[in-house]
Amino acid sequence: MRWVMSFLFVIQMYAMMAIMGIVFLPWALVSRHGARTACRTYCRWVRLTARLMVGLRTEVRGEVPQGEVLIASKHQSFLDIILIFGAVPAGKFIMKRELMWAPVIGQYALRIGCVPVERGKRGQAIARMVKDVARGAAVPGQLIIYPQGTRIAPGVKAPFKVGTAILYEQTGQPCVPAATNVGLFWPRTGIYRKPGLAVVEFLPVIQPGLEKYAFLQKLETEVETASNALMKEAGFDAENHNT
Repeated sequence: MRWVMSFLFVIQMYAMMAIMGIVFLPWALVSRHGARTACRTYCRWVRLTARLMVGLRTEVRGEVPQGEVLIASKHQSFLDIILIFGAVPAGKFIMKRELMWAPVIGQYALRIGCVPVERGKRGQAIARMVKDVARGAAVPGQLIIYPQGTRIAPGVKAPFKVGTAILYEQTGQPCVPAATNVGLFWPRTGIYRKPGLAVVEFLPVIQPGLEKYAFLQKLETEVETASNALMKEAGFDAENHNT
């Protein structure tokens, strides 16, 4: 029964993405506020239906970032995107350039100030990312980046990439680390959604001025430690998990 409800939840979630995207599109095209309102409305819808249909409650902890900051978050599934964007006043993402051409999603991403980046050789990708972020600085807001570069399942170890440290160093902006346990309930692949409490937690700000590798080490330690604590709170011991 839970698998069936999970399947129905996923179907309605993507159907509502298309419906809301089309309904809000005229407003979104003429107003960045309209685009953000549409996206935040969708985030609220997903959180509500996750609770009602599959028993998955959600919570955002910590001080919500404001102003011009980097948010460097653990990334376990689509749900942490929903929770972070729905919480902050003007979120924007570093995104794969090919998403620009996706129907509805691409238009909204550009309207809210997301920064498209081409993937390629590591050095070229970082240089292009810094350049694109600098160009997108005219759109104020909170730049959300995933230091590990992709969704990582609970208990799986993956390095934090240097691109986040370069952005931190070159933008001169404070960085807000964010931890999560959402992958325990909403996996990075598959349909089944588990009941429970999925959490994103904003951690204390890392102020500008650290050397980039010192920053990266501090970021990784704080994000992984807090994420492991959230997962342990939910009954999963990431440190002793065999992958």
